Amino acid sequence: MLAGVHFINFTLPGGAAAIAPTLAATARTAEDGSCATFTLMDHWFQMEHVADARDPMLEGYTALGFLAGRTSRINLGLMVTGVTYRHPGLLAKTVSTLDVLSGGRATLGLGAAWYEREHHAMGVPFPPVAERFERLEETLRICHQMWSPEDGPFEGRHYRLAETICEPQPLSEPRPRVLVGGMGEKKTLRLVAQYADACNLFAENHDQVAHKLRVLADHCAEVGRDPLEIQKTILGHGDPINAPDQFLFDMEGYAKLGVELVEMVPRADDPVGWTTTFCEKVVPRLAEIG
Repeated sequence: MLAGVHFINFTLPGGAAAIAPTLAATARTAEDGSCATFTLMDHWFQMEHVADARDPMLEGYTALGFLAGRTSRINLGLMVTGVTYRHPGLLAKTVSTLDVLSGGRATLGLGAAWYEREHHAMGVPFPPVAERFERLEETLRICHQMWSPEDGPFEGRHYRLAETICEPQPLSEPRPRVLVGGMGEKKTLRLVAQYADACNLFAENHDQVAHKLRVLADHCAEVGRDPLEIQKTILGHGDPINAPDQFLFDMEGYAKLGVELVEMVPRADDPVGWTTTFCEKVVPRLAEIG
């Protein structure tokens, strides 16, 4: 099983001046420690169930561009971009730029968006949930088209592009990896089956993840796709530092279900130290699972 680090808290000892060096050091530690991915959130405000909305939060793609220049191997992405945050044509161009400048290490993570407060605060439209899912599907289609030889128009219900020119094209082959985040059975997992290279699930327990993966397999059958083509990833739980044996036992259960990668959130007060220990003590043992 592969490991990833999901960095979500920018309230660090040392304040704003400590953010850049701490973020870079954490990413380099994850890379040197054989982690496969390093991801950030895509929010303008800190999530209220994590901390206070007024706590520090970086713009995601600017932060990933910074990390692209300070790492050389680890895959970089946002988990996940809200579909309402950026026009899809500009989003495809942004991810293409990240992919080219990182040497082919970009992932496009996409979701339907949910944080209503930050939309209203920033003056960004927040459509009803059904419309957000319609926009999510159109955005996936636009990105696929922009990362292909087809550079003609796109006509959708919500987006109309006169041209889909995207030069330079991404370095990733055949295009940047696309991950759709979320666990909705009727819409989200159908979009994973139809358009994505990976899914990301919240790993509350084995039974829940097993059920979601069965639903995903059913959607794959409907669209004529092999579910083994889709990387199954989870946002993990537990304490791999202080209770590594229990954590690894849980991960063995997920691996048996087909989960290939687990993303873990480092401790906010010492993300570099946490990641160092995680990579030294846990990542090698994770690699033996599956």
